Formats: sequence, C-alpha cells, structure tokens
Amino acid sequence: MATWKMFLLQDSASPLMEQLSFFHDHTLMILLMITVLVGYLMSSLFFNKYNYRYLLEGQTIEVIWTILPAVTLIFIALPSLRLLYLLDEINNPSVSMKSIGHQWYWSYEYTDFKNIEFDSYMIPSSELKKSGFRLLDVDNRAVLPYNSQIRLMVTAADVLHSWTIPALSVKIDATPGRLNQVSFLLNRTGLFFGQCSEICGANHSFMPIVIESISPPFFIKWVSKMGEA
Repeated sequence: MATWKMFLLQDSASPLMEQLSFFHDHTLMILLMITVLVGYLMSSLFFNKYNYRYLLEGQTIEVIWTILPAVTLIFIALPSLRLLYLLDEINNPSVSMKSIGHQWYWSYEYTDFKNIEFDSYMIPSSELKKSGFRLLDVDNRAVLPYNSQIRLMVTAADVLHSWTIPALSVKIDATPGRLNQVSFLLNRTGLFFGQCSEICGANHSFMPIVIESISPPFFIKWVSKMGEA
C-alpha cells in the first residue's frame, strides 16, 4: 500500500506489475536523456557568441532531428504494445472470483465453490483497531491463493464503479448490466489495498478493497471453513 514520502510506484505483487514498473523506469530514462540533451543545447545557444549570418537551410540536421524522435518513439511504443497485449491476456484460471459494486460497498462471489459469497464494508474509524488502516480496512477481506492464476469478473448493481488495486496492476470498470473480466497472478503473500477509482456518489471514498493473499493449502482450508458456515 502507499505510505508517506513514497515517490515511486508501490512494490509489485504480480508479474504484470513488475513489467509495468520496468516500463515506467525505461520511459523515464528516455525522458531524462531527452531533457538533458535539449537543456544542454538550449544553454549552449544562450551562452555562446557564435553566429552564422548566411545560414539559410540545413537539410542534414533536419533529417537527423526528424529521424531521432521517430526512433525514440519506437523504443517507447514497442514495449508499451507488448504490455498492452499481456494485460489483456486471459490464461486458464485456477480460481474465479466475481466482484459486484454497490453504493457503497463490494460483494464477492467465488463461483468455483458453492455458497461462498459475502459483502465487504469499510470499517468505520470508531470501530477500527490500532493495527488497522483508516479508510482502507474492511470487515470481510477477499482471500486468494498466491502463485495461482486468478480470473476476476466485475460488474455493478447500481452505478459505475472501478475495482482498482495498484500493486496488482488491476483497474477494471464495474458497469451495470455488463460483466468485465481481468486475469492476474499473485506472486507473494500479504495484504493488498485498493479503492474505487470511479466517482460513484457521495460515499465514493468509503468503499475500499482488500485482497488477502495466502498459500494454496491455507486457501483450501479457508474455502472449507466458509462452505460450512
């Protein structure tokens, strides 16, 4: 989750988020090189005393400064397109989970198992434990196994919502009457926090998302316990 003085992206919890972080660094390095080069050229123009009164055209330099930006854009576009296709790839899922957005809470259904569905409300500040996170903790967390391919299906019961967890590189719209899906893989255990990122009404800020990533054996025990309840 995001903390104070955090200037970079959150630590990734999925292979896709790792690739997005690498692409972010790659693009920033290109931008830094362009900024340094242009800054150096502009400062040299300001401070040198050379001039060439008969300069009318420079076809060679014009070709160079047309081709170089095109090559630079190719170096940014190719990894970007690769990532776009990877983000939309739907692999064979081990677990499917359905999330339904309401005003203003989330409902979860584990469609692979019988009778596992629950609502997830934000814990009010007055009831929050000292170890809890204000405006981020919920009473019922969505539990998923790590190192397993997850298929998330998202819809809404009333207005537009958006199911978003930055650490997993997941941001998917919850639209009434439409079922959207996204695939991701958790590569470590932990708690991962997110929020609705679509302005959906008065309490838009108070419908957080919490994913608890646990090992597959403990996930099976959790499923058995929830099935008996």
